[in-house]
Amino acid sequence: MISDPLLSIILPCYNEEGNLDTLITAIRQSLDPQQIAYEIVITDDCSRDNSWKLLKELAAADPRIRVQRFEKNAGQSAALWAGMKAARGRYLTTLDADMQNDPCDLPKFLAALEKFDCVCGSRVESRAKGDNKIRVISSRIANRVRNALSGETISDSGCCFRAFKRECITDLKFFKGMHRFMPTLIKMEGFSVTEIPISTNPRFAGKTNYGVWNRLFSSFYDLLAVRWMKKRMFRFKIAERVN
Repeated sequence: MISDPLLSIILPCYNEEGNLDTLITAIRQSLDPQQIAYEIVITDDCSRDNSWKLLKELAAADPRIRVQRFEKNAGQSAALWAGMKAARGRYLTTLDADMQNDPCDLPKFLAALEKFDCVCGSRVESRAKGDNKIRVISSRIANRVRNALSGETISDSGCCFRAFKRECITDLKFFKGMHRFMPTLIKMEGFSVTEIPISTNPRFAGKTNYGVWNRLFSSFYDLLAVRWMKKRMFRFKIAERVN
């Protein structure tokens, strides 16, 4: 086990047996030349395929890989949150396990963290060059609606490829669907947030379950809750203490 890693890579996993070997190799190829201590924390959301068996084999072969499995399926937000709670790094990075987020972009996130507390990936440019038209249109609609209701300017709030300092999540409250709103929630805590363009790949293996409904309608109530929290949120700093 690596003690006190600088960086924790956090991955949610659900039925990704066809992607895991390639993903781990890509992460190593991206980070090993950086010569930093890192760990990979993967939470299996009760996969129905052989993902858990493969994850245990990967962890047995490399102490930098730490894996855990839910008792029952709990969803992407829960898997990400469980990984964040288990992570030990000073910096945390989240990305999907389907290889659509390219680990080759990891050094760009680390560089941006020198100036900002949270760095969010944006697939807007790369998707426009060749992604499925339905996915592009549904993402644009979802982002415009979220930004209009939340008062944000995040161009790709549905992208889970993010990096942030550990303190950004200290006071965040967990709820189902929170991963879609992390940039806003982190901003509400007073931290600086920026976006960087990233590449996006076709899914390497397996299938996706996300469409217009997932990107917009299923998160609508969560969006209203975040809008309410943003209006009611207050922050304070203690100026002086005695005893």
